[in-house]
Amino acid sequence: LLLLERARAEDSGTCGQEEVCGIPCPEGNPTPNIGYGIAVAVFAGISCLIGLATIFFVKGKAENFFVAGRSLPLWIVVPTLAAQSLDSNALLGNVDLGYKFHFWDGAVLPLGLGLSLVLNGIFLARHVNNDEVLTLPDIYAKRYGKVVEILISCICITSFLFLLAGNLVGMGVIVGYLFGIDNDVGSIWISMIVILAYTVCGGLFSVAYTDLFQSAVGWLGCLTLAFWAIKNEPRAPPPSIGFPGYIYPDLIGEGGVCDMYSGVPCDNNSTLCCYNSENEPIADNGAYPIGDVPKFSDQMTNPYSLTPFPNAIFFNWCTIFVLAFGNLAALDFQARCMASKSARIATIGCIVAGCLTFMVGIPFGYLGAIVRYYFGPDSVYATFEPNTCSALLGLPTCGLWVPENGAFLQYLTNIAPSFLGGWCLIGIFAASMSTADGAILAMGTVLSNNVLRHLKCHCVTRDNLLKAARYATIPFGVLAAVIASTRPNQTGYLLIVAFDITLATAVVPLFGCFYAKKPRPAAAFAAVCTGVIVRIILEFTLPKDSSLVLPYSGDEFLDFGPAASAKAPLFVDAPAEEVWNPEEEPCDQERFADFTGADSLGAAFCSLTVFLFMQFLERNKPIEESWLCKRRAFRPYKPKPKPPPEDGEIPEHSVKSFGWLQNYSMRASAISASLRSSIAKAATDAEGDDDVMEITNDTTNRSGGDLDDIKESADNDDAQFKEEE
Repeated sequence: LLLLERARAEDSGTCGQEEVCGIPCPEGNPTPNIGYGIAVAVFAGISCLIGLATIFFVKGKAENFFVAGRSLPLWIVVPTLAAQSLDSNALLGNVDLGYKFHFWDGAVLPLGLGLSLVLNGIFLARHVNNDEVLTLPDIYAKRYGKVVEILISCICITSFLFLLAGNLVGMGVIVGYLFGIDNDVGSIWISMIVILAYTVCGGLFSVAYTDLFQSAVGWLGCLTLAFWAIKNEPRAPPPSIGFPGYIYPDLIGEGGVCDMYSGVPCDNNSTLCCYNSENEPIADNGAYPIGDVPKFSDQMTNPYSLTPFPNAIFFNWCTIFVLAFGNLAALDFQARCMASKSARIATIGCIVAGCLTFMVGIPFGYLGAIVRYYFGPDSVYATFEPNTCSALLGLPTCGLWVPENGAFLQYLTNIAPSFLGGWCLIGIFAASMSTADGAILAMGTVLSNNVLRHLKCHCVTRDNLLKAARYATIPFGVLAAVIASTRPNQTGYLLIVAFDITLATAVVPLFGCFYAKKPRPAAAFAAVCTGVIVRIILEFTLPKDSSLVLPYSGDEFLDFGPAASAKAPLFVDAPAEEVWNPEEEPCDQERFADFTGADSLGAAFCSLTVFLFMQFLERNKPIEESWLCKRRAFRPYKPKPKPPPEDGEIPEHSVKSFGWLQNYSMRASAISASLRSSIAKAATDAEGDDDVMEITNDTTNRSGGDLDDIKESADNDDAQFKEEE
């Protein structure tokens, strides 16, 4: 019967939900004014110009490209840190999830990201800044050796590929909507090219200064729209007014919904209250018998708070935990801590930026309910899947509402005031740009500095490190665009995947770097491997049905079943024989069973347990006798004293002053130059003293010979190291 009705709908030019369920076909989506697209394009162009201009700040130095010369003051550190957390996931993804589900399903994103910054400021930021390194894996290298360094580098790069992909999805959604690009994949690639262009030129300088501009414009626009909408718009869908034959949930005279809409006695059962045909007809599908609210105060404590719908309470708590702790191993966060002028600035910057994330992201989440008022299941745009039923909702067909893709963007361009809507669009696009450029930069610097420099071909050296970092950003941009193309409309999802990876592997050893008395390479290596293995095992062994809902008892946690009957829903006034009877025609529903989140927590717990166990086993051993340290690749790098920074040859903060990365000839030249300068000064002071001049000339000649010996010794050391490897 359902197939027959669908066939009739196709022949008559109507839709399945109208023929099968009597629900009017959804109206077409309005086209946005081209002015919105022009405004976003102009903003993106200005950001690119700012980023391209910062190439002059780099001056060909890798340290300037990687960590902005460790020169960023607090007024730049705060917005550039907050800009990394307030991305399209924390804004666009936040509202999208709140619109499709409910408030806390979206608000957990900025809550987790902001909490991560606060935790980073409390526990890690000052240590990261004091370490004076170029990338996050350098911190692991100094304590755990080359193997762990490369493992962490690969893990962090993989994580950031998903982070970048998530922001490209957000940018692609906006570009595709504003410019009428039906192919979402095409808009994703356009966004990737824009981001790549200015990040490659200026490095962290371009990222920091464009973040400052983007955040100043974007945050204010998003906050202004959020507070305007909360004050002036309906904060949530009200109780449904219904349609002819609709039965209200209460009775006449009870002061409820029936009396609100002047209900009348039903035709087939006069004791019930039905829709009053004298009411002005509006689009309404009876989706909210008692109305909706902006948020449920017990959604994060009560699994049944969203009855008659399921509540993904466990997954929401897991999301907060994953983002709060997994983000501590985020390359972009820690790069800004390294670039801060001082440890104090890094600490304060993280805490203030976390508070800014709360202040902007959480109020923005209230827009989800407002968008649901205009584009939800009671709107003219509502779409339902005819072949679905739900016993708890009393629907034999059309039980599943299909949320509108791009509903929030439609609200901004068609309902909100034009100026505020355009300003907010620019803000969301800016948020995506600010995080995407930081992600590309972070991956390029880590690949060049922590992976390619270990290759035996020595294709990446100190001299070409900057060029290698720039080239390395290009393939990562392409890979992220490919990943984003597989999920072109799922904002928010890829963010959680990104930091799920680091939580399981990198976070525990990072805390060990600073809080273990003697960090052991064996403990870090075992913790990383354990996290990877356990995470992969749980991914494929735990039950998952893509619902993100645990199998709680109760009908709320039953999935929609196939259409059960062609009769009328239970809330429609009709003769008894024409109303669906679930006992005679049951709706075949299966219970939700998705343990997503347990795999993330389980892998992190196992990683922590193994790390502590290995640390305990080796608590009394010196590092040299530690397990695995007998192999050179697992030995921690031993920093060597910094030579005098003569003639600008040695930067104040060297790239790596330890291990094979030491540039012996450069240091020998600096020492020799310093020695020659001292001798020349002594000769000038003692001019006229023949004995002194004789000694001076002899020493000067021998210093040149010593330099040759040092270079020859360095070459021999390099050859011996290669042979051992």
